[in-house]
Amino acid sequence: MAKKIEWSYLVHGEERLVIAATDEGLCYVGAWNEPYDVFEAWAGKHFAGIPLVQDEEAMRPFAEQLTEYLSGERTSFSVSLDLRGTPFQQSVWEAMNRIPYGRTASYQDIASALDRPKAVRAVGTAIGRNPLLIVGPCHRIVGKNGGLAGYRGGLPMKEQLLRLEGSAARG
Repeated sequence: MAKKIEWSYLVHGEERLVIAATDEGLCYVGAWNEPYDVFEAWAGKHFAGIPLVQDEEAMRPFAEQLTEYLSGERTSFSVSLDLRGTPFQQSVWEAMNRIPYGRTASYQDIASALDRPKAVRAVGTAIGRNPLLIVGPCHRIVGKNGGLAGYRGGLPMKEQLLRLEGSAARG
């Protein structure tokens, strides 16, 4: 069980996002300019009673890799993760993490990869609960027709990340 959650803001250009980690690894990456209280509410639900400690130095290894990615200098992450979810969510997130940089997949593709082709809505719900934006590449999930579909960080952030990776989702 986590003793504390360390967090900091990551500033990249005009964007700012909250990143957070336990002693086991990165546990949260927020959306562009998302209010701190969104992170605080998420932490209260998933890590009830665990103190939140702002610590830029502790978050530096995570911030460096995210900054490298956002600058186009990194295509994958090698940080430890503390990803909490149901067994189904974990399986969806694992399948999502196998989508290569610069590629996209549909919700149906993920459901089929899990041998649960009728579970498209459940897959969408699990993807929507991914707490690790960018690192857990839910921005690579597109609608059945290849167009932009929902994203916790908002469609402008999703489009920006896909453009960075050279993916062309039809919006």
